[in-house]
Amino acid sequence: NRFRRLACVLACIVVWCVRLLSTVAVFNEKSKMPYRFGSHMSVAGGLHLAIDRAVEAGCDVMQIFSKNNNQWNCKPISDADAALFESTWKESGIGATIAHTSYLINVASPDDSLWQKSLDALVVEWQRAEQLKLEGLVMHPGAHLKSTAQEGLERVAKAVDLAIGSVRPKYCRLLLENTAGQGTCLGHQIEQLGWLLEAVKQPRHVGVCWDTCHALAAGYDFRTAAGMKAMVAELEKHVGLENLRAVHVNDSKKDCGSRVDRHEHIGFGFVGEAGFKRFLASAAFKGLPMYLETAKEIDEASGEDWDVINLRKLRELCKK
Repeated sequence: NRFRRLACVLACIVVWCVRLLSTVAVFNEKSKMPYRFGSHMSVAGGLHLAIDRAVEAGCDVMQIFSKNNNQWNCKPISDADAALFESTWKESGIGATIAHTSYLINVASPDDSLWQKSLDALVVEWQRAEQLKLEGLVMHPGAHLKSTAQEGLERVAKAVDLAIGSVRPKYCRLLLENTAGQGTCLGHQIEQLGWLLEAVKQPRHVGVCWDTCHALAAGYDFRTAAGMKAMVAELEKHVGLENLRAVHVNDSKKDCGSRVDRHEHIGFGFVGEAGFKRFLASAAFKGLPMYLETAKEIDEASGEDWDVINLRKLRELCKK
């Protein structure tokens, strides 16, 4: 019995050391990379036009919808359109292009009909992302509605496993996004994201997209040194920093713990400039591609596009 206990202790130490070395490697890799900022861009008129818009706004990276996000059905992407997108992308200098799934998808739903419809839609969107050779496809875990949170999580994991089997991805990871926790939405707790990563049978095809607005609204107050330390510690424990693949940089119209998802321009919400300065300085997130999802507007005072203003503000905060 003593030898068994000793073996267990040694095994735990080995696992801890491997995890520590992995975390250190991730920190070192990220810290060497420059900040990469971009925004969600419209594909109106053609997928390749989103790249032109990203270049015009001064983006380093870009996020798109590969289809109408408010409709289930979509026209297939032709080989010619995919080739035009790829050639335009290569010439642009834009990196780390990802897509966001339709908001209609809810693979946590207890309703079998909606769940199957959501799974089919996820497969189609993931296949489109593969066709375009995107790096990631962001998806909200979904809402469990009248079922329990655990039942909802199990439905999500099952759907992701089936989607991986259908898509057989080569280029694109599915990125589960943390949520603000409105209603019965899953993913507002870091432990829930960690559970999903553990439950998926082929986790190499899955990662996490971290949203700053959602994090604050869910109760993670990273505006303080203690709050940032605690949030990163939870991510390291339950998710693994190596599984953080993208960041949505959005300020929040609502304060910490509100569980209300309302994005605001950088520095004009409850995260604030000081909050973003602290966030951007964290080694856990530095080097990750960061995407704005703020309102597409023109500033009345300056006449500038708000994407341009927000990108400039983020870059300024990195230097302070």
